Amino acid sequence: MISESYQLYSFEHDQQMLQQTPGKSRCYFIVAWENGHCELFLSDVEENFVLLTEDQVNEILHNPVIHYQIQLGEWQEMVYGVVLIDKTSIDSCQWLGLRKKLGLFDDSMFMLAGRALQLCQWQMDHRFCGRCGGKTSTDINDSAKVCNTCQLHFYPRISPCMIVAVTRGEEILLAHHKRANRPVYSTLAGFVEAGERLEDCVRREVFEEVGIRIQSPEYLFSQPWPFPSQLMLGFIAEYASGEIKPDENEILDAAWFRYDALPDTPSNASVAGQLIKFFVEQQKNKGTSK
Repeated sequence: MISESYQLYSFEHDQQMLQQTPGKSRCYFIVAWENGHCELFLSDVEENFVLLTEDQVNEILHNPVIHYQIQLGEWQEMVYGVVLIDKTSIDSCQWLGLRKKLGLFDDSMFMLAGRALQLCQWQMDHRFCGRCGGKTSTDINDSAKVCNTCQLHFYPRISPCMIVAVTRGEEILLAHHKRANRPVYSTLAGFVEAGERLEDCVRREVFEEVGIRIQSPEYLFSQPWPFPSQLMLGFIAEYASGEIKPDENEILDAAWFRYDALPDTPSNASVAGQLIKFFVEQQKNKGTSK
């Protein structure tokens, strides 16, 4: 499951930490802004994130234009932050997308890097007000952008998305999604609609995507997923009725698989992988308890 060792800083806590722990070691992710997207991290030749101290930011980057800089949180006695620059601020360097590091390092580091990416994208997406077109500035008392003209506030976007492992005895329902870039079978997922409860979203999405009814949806755990701004809410549910009928718009194929005869599935770094792992271990434990 997700590590609990990462301590997130809210805006207010961030300001207090800057004043109360001036001597604490700090390092910064360097995120690049290019063509409307923040999706690249400065990396070394081995594709590890390059983390710079505050002094190194200006020294190594040759005084770049910094669009955004903030503390993200604390992990293993180190305070982590992010600096957002134009990609053109550094020549002859290597950049790395966050997806490439999925599953290759600690959950806490992934969440810190994901938070960096989401906050940088939010910062650049809301430079202007969506209501009146006026310029925005950073609120000094809250983690928000505020319109200088009409005072409308913009908070970092978080899109709740349910993801569910549907089970039928020793079997789990897995689907091959149209958007998948490799032939893996995964759990079902979908965004929560306005005015919708999570458990109703689980029932609706399963029926829409594969045509079956479920019962007893149970929440298990969550994971921030910064591609671009989801909060994945993991459920497990039991099959109730119906035959599998993939909708063919999002799902190319779906089938029941025994826990000990699974196809290729997502890595355990994702909520989908964790849900499948949870079900498999649940079934194995049933077998050993007999």
